[in-house]
Amino acid sequence: MTTINRQWRLRARPVGMPTAETWEFAETPVPAPGDGQVVARACWLSVDPYMRGRISAGPSYARPVEPGEVMQGGGVGVVVASRNPALKRGDIVESMAWGWQDYATLDPRGTRKVDPALGPMRHALGLLGMPGLTAYFAFLDVGAPRVGDVVVVSSASGAVGQVVGQIANLMGCRAIAIAGGAEKLAWCRELGYDAAIDYKAGTLREQLAAATPAGVDVYFDNTAGPIFDAVMERINLRARIVQCGTIDTYNRPGQPDVGLRHHRHMLVKRARWQGFLFTDYVHRTDEGLERLSAWLREGRLRYREDIVDGIERMPEALLRVLSGANFGKQLVRVSPEP
Repeated sequence: MTTINRQWRLRARPVGMPTAETWEFAETPVPAPGDGQVVARACWLSVDPYMRGRISAGPSYARPVEPGEVMQGGGVGVVVASRNPALKRGDIVESMAWGWQDYATLDPRGTRKVDPALGPMRHALGLLGMPGLTAYFAFLDVGAPRVGDVVVVSSASGAVGQVVGQIANLMGCRAIAIAGGAEKLAWCRELGYDAAIDYKAGTLREQLAAATPAGVDVYFDNTAGPIFDAVMERINLRARIVQCGTIDTYNRPGQPDVGLRHHRHMLVKRARWQGFLFTDYVHRTDEGLERLSAWLREGRLRYREDIVDGIERMPEALLRVLSGANFGKQLVRVSPEP
C-alpha cells in the first residue's frame, strides 16, 4: 500500500461559479484508524450538485467546508485497515463523509458495508446509493403518486431524475422530462418518459402546455428558478411539489431568489410543497435498496453514468455538473476495484 494520501482541499470560497483554482491539491501520509474506525482506499468518488452549497458560507442543512479542509463528498472503496470488529480488511464500504481523497478514515456511523451481489461497486454512489434512494423515497413518500398522475421531472437525465421517471412509469404514471439538449432528451425517451421538453429551446411554457394538457399532479424539482415557475403554472388541484434540488440558485449564494410568487396559486390549488433530504431516510436504506436492486435485476431500471478518470480531475468533474455538461451520474474513477 502506498504511504501517500492525495487530497483536494478548499483554497477559498468562490464568488459565483467556482473555478479549478477554488481547490488546492495536497499530499499527506495515509492515516491510521482510531478505535472503532476503518481506513479505506477509494475506488470511486462521487460528484454531486449539493457540493456547491458546501463551499458557501451561508446557513444550510450541513456545516460548510472551511478553507484548508478536505473537500466534502461521498466515495466507495476497500477497507485497508480496521479497528472495527464489524468491518474487516477487504470489505467494500461506502460513505458520504469520504472527502476528495484517496484514503479516508471512516467512523461506523455513516459508513455502509456494500453487498457486491446487488450490483457494480460504483452503483453504491448512484442507482444503489444516495441518488437512487433519493429518487425512491422523495417520489414515493413525498410525491405520493397515484395511477394516472401526470409527473414532471426537472433535470430529468441527471443522477436522480433518470430514476424518478422510471419509477413513475412503474407506478402507472405519465412522466414528462425536462432536460437540456437533444441527446439528453433522447435518453429520457429511452428510459420511458412519455414526453421530453428542452428547457434551452426558449419555448418552455409552450412545450409544457403541449405535454401536459390535463395539468401536473406531481412536480419533482431539481432546479428551482424559471423552470419551477413555469411548471407551477400548470399544477392541478392538490398537486404535490417535491423540492429535491435548487441547482439554478447554487452559484448565487446570498442573493435573493427573485421570481414569481405562487402563494395565491398554492392556496387555490390546495397544493403541497415539501423539501426532501435523504438524511431523513437513512434508517430506511435497506428497504429502498431491496426494491431498487430487485427492479435492476428484473431489467426494469436503467442508469447512465458520466465517468472521468483520476483524482486529479475532481474539480473538473464538479464544474461539469454545475455547468450541465455531464450526462448522467458524475463519477471519478480513482483506483482499480478489487
